[in-house]
Amino acid sequence: MISMEEAMKKPLPTPDGDSAAFWKGLHTEGKLLLQHCRKCGHIQYYQQGYCRQCGAEDLEHRPASGRGKVYSFSVVYRAPGPAFKGDTPYAVVLVQLDEGPRMISSMVDCDPEKVAFDMPVQLVCRKAADDITLPFFKPL
Repeated sequence: MISMEEAMKKPLPTPDGDSAAFWKGLHTEGKLLLQHCRKCGHIQYYQQGYCRQCGAEDLEHRPASGRGKVYSFSVVYRAPGPAFKGDTPYAVVLVQLDEGPRMISSMVDCDPEKVAFDMPVQLVCRKAADDITLPFFKPL
């Protein structure tokens, strides 16, 4: 059984070999790093050891603009657990990044009722722990 203290902690990502550069970019540089395939030019957000387009393992991380548009969204009124109770309501957004990939995050600095399709947004990095910074979006 989980303790109330544990239930009140928000889950944090655990960087691994594929995602360490991504998390370091957010934490130390405040930049969203996307993987670029040197072979076919494909740009991917979800960090992997190979290109999902051509299968090549020749990937490099490059900073993204941090800008995009809301592709889809949902406003959360009921917290998924005790740790999120104080955050409701909040908007979970699927952002179409200017570079092409889509990523899911939460909207900040905005009334969740005012989030709209195609709303221009900008990346915001917020420290969540001593070694973890999380990506969010705010209206541009």
